[in-house]
Amino acid sequence: MTQFKSAEEAAAAGKYVRTVRSFVKREGRLTKGQAAAIERQWPVMGLSIAGGQLDLKAVFGNDHPVTLEIGFGMGHSLVEMAHNEPDRNFIGVEVHEPGVGACLMAAEQEGVNNLRIYNEDAVEVLKQCIADHSLDRVQIFFPDPWHKKRHHKRRIIQPEFVELLVQKLVPGGILHLATDWQNYAEHMLDVLNANAELTNLSATNDYVPRPTTRPKTKFEQRGERKGHGVWDLMFQR
Repeated sequence: MTQFKSAEEAAAAGKYVRTVRSFVKREGRLTKGQAAAIERQWPVMGLSIAGGQLDLKAVFGNDHPVTLEIGFGMGHSLVEMAHNEPDRNFIGVEVHEPGVGACLMAAEQEGVNNLRIYNEDAVEVLKQCIADHSLDRVQIFFPDPWHKKRHHKRRIIQPEFVELLVQKLVPGGILHLATDWQNYAEHMLDVLNANAELTNLSATNDYVPRPTTRPKTKFEQRGERKGHGVWDLMFQR
């Protein structure tokens, strides 16, 4: 057990503390289409931690509410949401470059211009680039469940991370999670219920029906045909 309460405190004391990551960096190969989309669209839609804290009005050219999605995979549902809500701005964060390329390619094809992308670690994006009380909605759909018990500590939904998310939400802002692993859904529910600043929007104090704003993925549709469940959680700050 480390004597320091956080990695920042350890760094200030000149010590390095290894942090547990919720993802494994997989270096998949880019298709030619993905690579070309990155080359064309990254100068327009790409963001980096090196750019520092975002001025959202300057980035998007308007004052529309902002949704942040963490771990958008190949980005198809994120692009669909951005296309369906032109009066809302979207920021996507994904560590896997092929997913970033696929998302940019889909955004280009749909003519979406209210979307920006980070190819970075979401924790660092939140800490270094997103101002407190600036996000209207945060969504995390189907994060890695790390289903083996010994790996549960790697799950992204943990009390400290939720505190960071809440800090970035405006009062009245929404935290929307979804998973197809019941054990993870129960874990998510426990963690969110334990945060005093969050209120469950479920009429039954557990899960909500899938909101129409969250498109079904092909993976989700395939799972439903096999009888797999999906659990959505919506909490309000």
